[in-house]
Amino acid sequence: MFRVSIAVLCGGVGAARFLDGLVRVVDPAEVTAIVNVADDAVFHGLHVSPDVDTILYTLAGMVDEGTGWGIRDDTHEVQAALARLGRETWFQLGDTDIATHLHRTALLREGLPLSAVTARLAEAFGVRVRVLPASDEREETHVRTDDGWLAFQDYFVRRRQRDAVREIRFDGPLTPGPGVREAVAGARVVIVAPSNPLVSIGPILAITGLRGALAATRAPVVAVSPIVGGEAIKGPAAAMLASLGHDVSPAGVARLYADFLDVMVIDERDAALAGAVAATGARPVAAPTIMRDAAAKERLARAVLDAATAHA
Repeated sequence: MFRVSIAVLCGGVGAARFLDGLVRVVDPAEVTAIVNVADDAVFHGLHVSPDVDTILYTLAGMVDEGTGWGIRDDTHEVQAALARLGRETWFQLGDTDIATHLHRTALLREGLPLSAVTARLAEAFGVRVRVLPASDEREETHVRTDDGWLAFQDYFVRRRQRDAVREIRFDGPLTPGPGVREAVAGARVVIVAPSNPLVSIGPILAITGLRGALAATRAPVVAVSPIVGGEAIKGPAAAMLASLGHDVSPAGVARLYADFLDVMVIDERDAALAGAVAATGARPVAAPTIMRDAAAKERLARAVLDAATAHA
């Protein structure tokens, strides 16, 4: 098992699955996950942190593998009761999942910052990876569509990503959370997980000083492309890239990271795009990137670490 200090920029299901593979080949205590919080929202008075929770549930071995989010075999009695009372329930919360949000909200109201609350949740779930919210302050993603500006969860969940995205903005003070800059500066390897580069990684990069820290680190920075064969593995990344005028390819993603990226891991079926990736300044490495099972997750993690070692 590798023992290296690794910082991973994370957002969503792809990042959670990658981390699940990474901790099979690296001591989890050597990994710091820097997680997008610009998707956070309040539902029924509860503070919900979707990306943080997906990572915690995945690393705790309790995630619903079918969806990639939520808790396996969870029930939805509370949601059903809220619907009977006339409340909107388009954002689904399972009953056990609600306990997480109740606990988080109570601790936040007691005055604890989100980073401290997340650390307590990780400990309660037995997660040894250090899970850091990218910021303790409220950061909000909004997307402009042909119908105007929408809060991210309205676009993503309520309207099922059917709108073409014309512009993205991140609202908030954008101050990095405790330990975030230090995790990047002190890492021996920095990995950008296979997440949506615009609305999962983008909000992290928008935080003050983060792009500069990534550009300044002496550690190799390796990204895994979330685009394979011109399509996103999961979610609206491909449609967003296209509507915003970006190349829907690993090279298009590499260009978004060009000021700090050293290596881009692309899927084997995109090997013909290696030259286009190299033109962005990143060294392309082709490997199987589809994480269908535990073995595939582990193989991808090893390929990423090998690529980082070769670059160092």
